Amino acid sequence: MSLLQTLRKDMITATKAGDKDVINILKMVLATIKNIQIDQSEELTDENVEKILRKETKKIEDSIAQYTQMERDDLVKNEKKDLDILQKYLPELMSEEKVREVVSAKIKELGATDMREMGKIMGSVMQELQGSADGNVVKKIVQEILSNG
Repeated sequence: MSLLQTLRKDMITATKAGDKDVINILKMVLATIKNIQIDQSEELTDENVEKILRKETKKIEDSIAQYTQMERDDLVKNEKKDLDILQKYLPELMSEEKVREVVSAKIKELGATDMREMGKIMGSVMQELQGSADGNVVKKIVQEILSNG
């Protein structure tokens, strides 16, 4: 069963169970997916759906950070619920240690020696990892290795 089918099935299950938290976040995500499908006029792959889910979780994480600064614990609590629900559909991100191995190998492969080549390395690493690592973690590690290089 594809990720999109799983989301739809869980939406129906949540509707039958009357679970408003799950219904609301899945409705929002499914609407976003549908809009992107219409824009691209083609069926999305699991990788596309996963990217959309990662983007949505990033938005929620940003909201949590803002609400925390504003000391709005009620809103933080709601956003964390949504985040927990969406994270169930995403595979685990790579550990920092694994990312470091990939980055180190890519830097050796490309023969990069300084920060001017960061963009080339970032692009290459992110393409290889295909969303299985957080971009900020990759960026931090690339900067670390190149500046110590």
